[in-house]
Amino acid sequence: MTTEAAPGTADLDHARIPDTVAGGTVILLNGTSSSGKSSIARELLDVLDGTWFHMPVDAFHSMRGGSEIADEDLQAEIDRTAKGFHRSVAGMAAGGNNLVVDHPLSRRWRLLDLLGLLVPEDTVLVGVRCPLPELERRESERGDRQPGLAAMQYGEVHSHELHDLDVDTSLHNPRECALRVRDFLADRPRPTAFETLRRTLRMPQPLRTVLRAD
Repeated sequence: MTTEAAPGTADLDHARIPDTVAGGTVILLNGTSSSGKSSIARELLDVLDGTWFHMPVDAFHSMRGGSEIADEDLQAEIDRTAKGFHRSVAGMAAGGNNLVVDHPLSRRWRLLDLLGLLVPEDTVLVGVRCPLPELERRESERGDRQPGLAAMQYGEVHSHELHDLDVDTSLHNPRECALRVRDFLADRPRPTAFETLRRTLRMPQPLRTVLRAD
């Protein structure tokens, strides 16, 4: 794997922080566990023009080591990981990298956090949908997921309702879903879902008038 270009430039160039001409595009695949997000992401890397990175939140969880986490501390651990993941995504995009991110927005704070971190006009929010019975069948067949996880997330991941594009993995295979996303990118309407959600879900608190007696 190449991690550094061959030397040959002047030493002065090595000390210059590279310019970022423009931020990257973020395709955010939002769906429950077992909905097919990762399969679509892999297909997207194959069909999209240019260079793209696949950033799954599961990869960040898999980096975790150390002692076993107590049940009462598990959610806080997951939240810290997700919060760091969000900032890693934002940082990669700010550096000018195009990203395919798969991450279930199963807790509202995750969406609110990302709305404050990502550039809304450069973010494409894709709802990855699948009926619950099919999700449960896949979950059981895979055997590598927490039983009942898809059902736990099912009512939450799309509760904000608005996406730029929705795909149904019970009707279309990952390649077909990826092609739909690719074709959508060519002529994206404005405002984007993130622009609208940022305005409606992250509206600033109204200014309070402080009355002072003379």
